[in-house]
Amino acid sequence: MKRTDRAGAVLASALLLATGGLLSAAGDAAAGGPPSRAVPAHAARTQVAACTYSQLIPDGAQRVGADRLRITVVNEGPKPCTLRGFPTVAVAGLGSPEKNKPLTVGHQGDARLVQLMVGGRAATQITFTPVLGEAEGYCASGATPTVAPSIVLGVAGGKLQLGLEDGGDVALCGTTVRATAFRGSPA
Repeated sequence: MKRTDRAGAVLASALLLATGGLLSAAGDAAAGGPPSRAVPAHAARTQVAACTYSQLIPDGAQRVGADRLRITVVNEGPKPCTLRGFPTVAVAGLGSPEKNKPLTVGHQGDARLVQLMVGGRAATQITFTPVLGEAEGYCASGATPTVAPSIVLGVAGGKLQLGLEDGGDVALCGTTVRATAFRGSPA
Protein backbone atom coordinates (compact mmCIF):
# COMPACT_ATOMS: atom_id res chain seq x y z
CA MET A 1 0.00 0.00 0.00
CA LYS A 2 2.83 2.40 0.81
CA ARG A 3 4.34 1.69 -2.58
CA THR A 4 1.11 2.68 -4.37
CA ASP A 5 0.83 5.88 -2.34
CA ARG A 6 4.39 6.89 -3.22
CA ALA A 7 3.89 6.12 -6.89
CA GLY A 8 0.66 8.12 -6.86
CA ALA A 9 2.40 11.04 -5.15
CA VAL A 10 5.24 10.97 -7.67
CA LEU A 11 2.75 10.86 -10.57
CA ALA A 12 0.71 13.71 -9.08
CA SER A 13 3.87 15.80 -8.59
CA ALA A 14 4.97 15.17 -12.16
CA LEU A 15 1.53 16.14 -13.52
CA LEU A 16 1.45 19.27 -11.38
CA LEU A 17 4.92 20.25 -12.57
CA ALA A 18 4.01 19.64 -16.23
CA THR A 19 0.73 21.57 -16.08
CA GLY A 20 2.37 24.39 -14.14
CA GLY A 21 4.91 24.76 -16.94
CA LEU A 22 2.15 24.77 -19.54
CA LEU A 23 0.14 27.33 -17.59
CA SER A 24 3.21 29.51 -17.20
CA ALA A 25 3.91 29.47 -20.95
CA ALA A 26 0.24 30.16 -21.70
CA GLY A 27 0.28 33.01 -19.18
CA ASP A 28 3.21 34.68 -20.97
CA ALA A 29 1.36 34.57 -24.29
CA ALA A 30 -1.92 35.72 -22.70
CA ALA A 31 -0.12 38.65 -21.07
CA GLY A 32 0.81 39.92 -24.52
CA GLY A 33 4.45 38.92 -24.23
CA PRO A 34 6.27 37.46 -27.21
CA PRO A 35 6.32 33.69 -27.48
CA SER A 36 9.66 32.57 -26.15
CA ARG A 37 11.82 29.55 -26.77
CA ALA A 38 11.49 28.08 -23.32
CA VAL A 39 13.98 25.62 -21.95
CA PRO A 40 12.42 22.12 -21.99
CA ALA A 41 11.14 20.83 -18.62
CA HIS A 42 13.94 18.27 -18.29
CA ALA A 43 16.53 20.99 -18.94
CA ALA A 44 14.97 23.32 -16.35
CA ARG A 45 16.33 21.05 -13.63
CA THR A 46 19.90 21.64 -14.81
CA GLN A 47 21.69 24.92 -14.31
CA VAL A 48 21.86 27.02 -17.50
CA ALA A 49 25.02 29.14 -17.62
CA ALA A 50 25.05 32.87 -18.25
CA CYS A 51 25.55 33.89 -21.87
CA THR A 52 29.10 34.73 -22.88
CA TYR A 53 30.10 37.40 -25.35
CA SER A 54 31.30 34.74 -27.81
CA GLN A 55 27.82 33.14 -27.89
CA LEU A 56 25.95 36.31 -28.84
CA ILE A 57 25.75 38.01 -32.21
CA PRO A 58 23.94 41.25 -33.05
CA ASP A 59 20.86 40.81 -35.20
CA GLY A 60 20.00 44.38 -35.99
CA ALA A 61 19.44 47.88 -34.73
CA GLN A 62 16.01 49.00 -35.90
CA ARG A 63 14.90 52.59 -35.66
CA VAL A 64 11.50 52.64 -33.93
CA GLY A 65 10.39 56.23 -34.35
CA ALA A 66 12.61 59.30 -34.13
CA ASP A 67 13.71 58.65 -30.56
CA ARG A 68 14.13 54.85 -30.19
CA LEU A 69 16.19 51.91 -31.34
CA ARG A 70 15.41 48.22 -30.82
CA ILE A 71 18.56 46.13 -30.72
CA THR A 72 18.36 42.34 -30.90
CA VAL A 73 21.01 39.75 -30.05
CA VAL A 74 20.93 36.04 -30.91
CA ASN A 75 22.43 33.07 -29.05
CA GLU A 76 24.60 31.46 -31.71
CA GLY A 77 25.39 28.51 -29.43
CA PRO A 78 26.68 25.97 -28.85
CA LYS A 79 24.49 25.74 -25.71
CA PRO A 80 21.45 27.46 -24.17
CA CYS A 81 22.33 30.39 -21.93
CA THR A 82 20.75 33.03 -19.73
CA LEU A 83 20.88 36.80 -20.05
CA ARG A 84 19.84 39.29 -17.38
CA GLY A 85 20.10 43.00 -17.02
CA PHE A 86 20.71 46.12 -19.02
CA PRO A 87 23.26 46.85 -21.74
CA THR A 88 25.88 49.54 -21.70
CA VAL A 89 25.64 51.83 -24.72
CA ALA A 90 28.21 53.84 -26.65
CA VAL A 91 28.46 55.44 -30.08
CA ALA A 92 31.40 54.93 -32.42
CA GLY A 93 32.77 55.49 -35.88
CA LEU A 94 33.22 52.62 -38.28
CA GLY A 95 36.43 51.38 -36.67
CA SER A 96 37.00 49.26 -33.60
CA PRO A 97 34.23 49.02 -30.99
CA GLU A 98 36.95 49.69 -28.42
CA LYS A 99 37.26 53.25 -29.75
CA ASN A 100 33.86 54.54 -28.70
CA LYS A 101 32.17 57.33 -26.77
CA PRO A 102 30.32 55.83 -23.79
CA LEU A 103 26.85 57.15 -23.03
CA THR A 104 25.20 57.40 -19.63
CA VAL A 105 22.46 54.76 -19.46
CA GLY A 106 19.32 55.14 -17.35
CA HIS A 107 17.46 51.89 -16.69
CA GLN A 108 13.80 51.39 -17.59
CA GLY A 109 11.86 48.52 -16.02
CA ASP A 110 13.01 45.51 -14.07
CA ALA A 111 15.68 43.06 -15.12
CA ARG A 112 14.44 39.49 -15.51
CA LEU A 113 16.27 36.33 -16.38
CA VAL A 114 15.92 35.50 -20.09
CA GLN A 115 16.74 31.94 -21.12
CA LEU A 116 17.97 31.68 -24.70
CA MET A 117 18.00 28.37 -26.52
CA VAL A 118 20.46 28.17 -29.41
CA GLY A 119 18.94 30.51 -32.01
CA GLY A 120 16.91 32.32 -29.33
CA ARG A 121 16.72 36.11 -29.38
CA ALA A 122 16.66 38.87 -26.78
CA ALA A 123 16.05 42.56 -27.40
CA THR A 124 16.53 45.87 -25.61
CA GLN A 125 15.05 49.22 -26.50
CA ILE A 126 17.24 52.33 -26.37
CA THR A 127 15.41 55.66 -26.00
CA PHE A 128 17.05 59.06 -26.45
CA THR A 129 16.33 62.72 -27.08
CA PRO A 130 16.50 63.18 -30.87
CA VAL A 131 18.34 65.93 -32.72
CA LEU A 132 15.94 68.39 -34.36
CA GLY A 133 16.15 70.15 -37.71
CA GLU A 134 17.97 69.40 -40.94
CA ALA A 135 21.68 69.18 -41.82
CA GLU A 136 23.62 70.28 -38.72
CA GLY A 137 20.59 69.92 -36.42
CA TYR A 138 20.16 71.29 -32.94
CA CYS A 139 18.91 70.27 -29.51
CA ALA A 140 15.96 72.12 -27.97
CA SER A 141 17.65 71.76 -24.57
CA GLY A 142 20.81 73.46 -25.81
CA ALA A 143 22.80 70.22 -25.42
CA THR A 144 25.42 69.37 -27.99
CA PRO A 145 24.24 66.87 -30.63
CA THR A 146 26.04 63.52 -30.67
CA VAL A 147 26.14 61.88 -34.11
CA ALA A 148 27.83 58.61 -35.07
CA PRO A 149 27.45 55.91 -37.75
CA SER A 150 27.36 53.00 -35.30
CA ILE A 151 26.24 51.98 -31.85
CA VAL A 152 28.18 49.75 -29.45
CA LEU A 153 26.16 47.54 -27.14
CA GLY A 154 27.90 46.19 -24.05
CA VAL A 155 26.47 42.75 -23.27
CA ALA A 156 27.73 39.55 -21.61
CA GLY A 157 31.17 41.00 -20.95
CA GLY A 158 31.84 42.13 -24.53
CA LYS A 159 31.03 44.87 -27.02
CA LEU A 160 28.88 44.38 -30.11
CA GLN A 161 29.12 47.12 -32.74
CA LEU A 162 26.44 47.59 -35.36
CA GLY A 163 25.01 50.19 -37.71
CA LEU A 164 21.36 51.06 -38.02
CA GLU A 165 19.36 48.89 -40.42
CA ASP A 166 18.19 51.96 -42.33
CA GLY A 167 21.80 53.01 -42.99
CA GLY A 168 21.44 56.31 -41.11
CA ASP A 169 23.45 57.73 -38.27
CA VAL A 170 22.65 57.63 -34.57
CA ALA A 171 21.86 61.27 -33.69
CA LEU A 172 20.95 62.23 -30.15
CA CYS A 173 21.03 65.25 -27.88
CA GLY A 174 23.63 65.02 -25.15
CA THR A 175 25.20 61.82 -23.89
CA THR A 176 22.34 60.16 -21.99
CA VAL A 177 20.05 57.33 -23.13
CA ARG A 178 17.52 55.06 -21.43
CA ALA A 179 17.56 51.29 -21.96
CA THR A 180 15.11 48.54 -21.15
CA ALA A 181 16.37 45.27 -19.70
CA PHE A 182 16.77 42.42 -22.18
CA ARG A 183 13.56 40.55 -22.96
CA GLY A 184 12.87 37.45 -25.03
CA SER A 185 12.11 38.40 -28.62
CA PRO A 186 10.26 36.48 -31.35
CA ALA A 187 12.21 35.32 -34.40
